[in-house]
Amino acid sequence: MDIIKVAIADDHQIFRKGVILSLRQYNNIKFVFEADNGEDLIQKVSDNDPPDVILMDLKMPVKDGIETTKYLNKHFPAIRIIILTMYEDERFVGHLMDSGANGYLLKSTEPSEIKKAITDVMRTGFYLNNFVNRVLIKKNYAKQKFNPNLNSEVVISEREKEVLTLVCMEYTAHEIAQKMDISARTVEAIKDRLMERFGVKNSVGLVFYAMKNSLID
Repeated sequence: MDIIKVAIADDHQIFRKGVILSLRQYNNIKFVFEADNGEDLIQKVSDNDPPDVILMDLKMPVKDGIETTKYLNKHFPAIRIIILTMYEDERFVGHLMDSGANGYLLKSTEPSEIKKAITDVMRTGFYLNNFVNRVLIKKNYAKQKFNPNLNSEVVISEREKEVLTLVCMEYTAHEIAQKMDISARTVEAIKDRLMERFGVKNSVGLVFYAMKNSLID
């Protein structure tokens, strides 16, 4: 079982220690360092072997979680970022997911779901619970101001539909390649083509575009 290296950034030490303790039961999760603000986190990421996943609070001194997420997404795009916060505000969810976060959890979340979020973002690049699903669907619908046109239809090929379906089922590019007997590079090319055509930035956008437009069965 591959070990997932995790860091946590939160200005409350007792909360950090509680999260670390609650996840100690999972042998595939290893906490590599803690930080008490965004600037401290960025420094530690730069000075050490970067973690695979970061659990990050939003409200922190010196540099908050929003600005830190944007910075890390630009300079360390391979790191998966899961927001772990008390803010149950739909505006934060949409903005953070657009800014590069891979998941959004409330601090009341059970350890088992935090563990699932960590493993899912490593496997598929994102974790979408019911709260985030509801927010992002509403956000995507709000962006779409159009007059209904029954002759306007999104058309995708069978291969594109198969890739899109497997993306929505949370398969990785490598797993999709194995299932379809094509190369992972071809899978990524198809995903890039679909993202460009649909006007979305990542796999999360593909999932919601597919759901919204009934592109998968």
